[in-house]
Amino acid sequence: MKFDVFFSICQTEVDGYMPSEKTMFENFFEQIELADELGYEVGWVAETHLSCQVQKENEKPVIPLFKGEIGLNTDILQVAHKVFARTKNIHIGSAIRNILCNGGPLAHAESVRTFLALHGLDPAEKRKLHLGFAAGRFPFSNSPYGIVPRSQTEEVAWPVVKGKIFHEATEIFLRALRGEKFSSRDIATRKMVRSDFRTDDEWQRAFKVYKDEFKLSGDGDVILLPGRWSFEKVGLIPQDVSLDNLELTIGSHDPAVQALANQFLPCGVFNLSITPGSEIEQTHARMKSEYHSAGGQWRRELMPRTVLVYLNNDPNLSIEERRKKAEGDARRAHENYWRAMEGTIDSGKVEKATQNTLWGDPEMVLKKLKEKYNAEDRLMLWFDFNNHDNVAVKKNMRLFAEHVRPELING
Repeated sequence: MKFDVFFSICQTEVDGYMPSEKTMFENFFEQIELADELGYEVGWVAETHLSCQVQKENEKPVIPLFKGEIGLNTDILQVAHKVFARTKNIHIGSAIRNILCNGGPLAHAESVRTFLALHGLDPAEKRKLHLGFAAGRFPFSNSPYGIVPRSQTEEVAWPVVKGKIFHEATEIFLRALRGEKFSSRDIATRKMVRSDFRTDDEWQRAFKVYKDEFKLSGDGDVILLPGRWSFEKVGLIPQDVSLDNLELTIGSHDPAVQALANQFLPCGVFNLSITPGSEIEQTHARMKSEYHSAGGQWRRELMPRTVLVYLNNDPNLSIEERRKKAEGDARRAHENYWRAMEGTIDSGKVEKATQNTLWGDPEMVLKKLKEKYNAEDRLMLWFDFNNHDNVAVKKNMRLFAEHVRPELING
């Protein structure tokens, strides 16, 4: 079993306390330096773009009740250089880099190649950039960069169109990343078909708008989507770049885009703790045949999974009191989160989220790990969820590393 750490750097109010940006970054670097010292393999850092607070001032705020910022990291490449300079062994990961905003897929591919060129100047440096990439969580992060409907058809079918945009971006990003020279004319035309829509009514409505808007006659079963990016033949610089220190992970549950990505480069699949177990196992089974051959055989560790962790080993408490305290901490964190995100506490969501969290004393957490996860899984342990107590976060990191992990590695 592989053990990483997930860092959200989420600047939100917890129990009336809102840390400054400076404090948030200082805590992060202290924690990732400790993660390096404790032998965790990868430090995954959440990525966010554009202010949630400022977006609340608009007509249609996405998360109007959330106080603060979902995350403060906007560029894993800058963060990675600094992390590598301050640590010895830990790798760095993005969770997850949005390749639609900030210039789109070509710009991101060029930035990553530049990072790898600089990182590779030291021949002794073998640590990797684990690049999780996706389409972004919130529309307001993408719309300033032109990721908006361009026609009535796209407006009506926007949920499907967004997925097709990511398909196009994935192809451009990976082809550019591996050093191809190509133009937008070489990129496959995206299409929408009935199976892309949830219902017949949604499909029929979109197809009618499409026919009317573009004055088409007759029946049909395909809606063609013009390319989102248009460019003549390009090649990225720097050109002499090795991808040996790069591991790719796609952040999408869409089987089609997972398969598409692996046509170009080996790509794992980023996952979340709330994903149903059946879907996780189906993905593992499917990726055995779809994973790019250059990456070797598919391995379970290629699907990193977030796991929230709340430990208590207070010697002044009984075993039962320790477990109850850890469960209470986990439940309060989830309640605060859902209250901030939706304005209400959905007891069902809180209960489900709490059950998907590792809480208790080390012995109880170890038992849950063995019951729930495969011995070959890669887990991104999330210690800072809704928690600004830097001392407590680091204590939990150490407790897990010293009292839980050895039993799984050696056992």
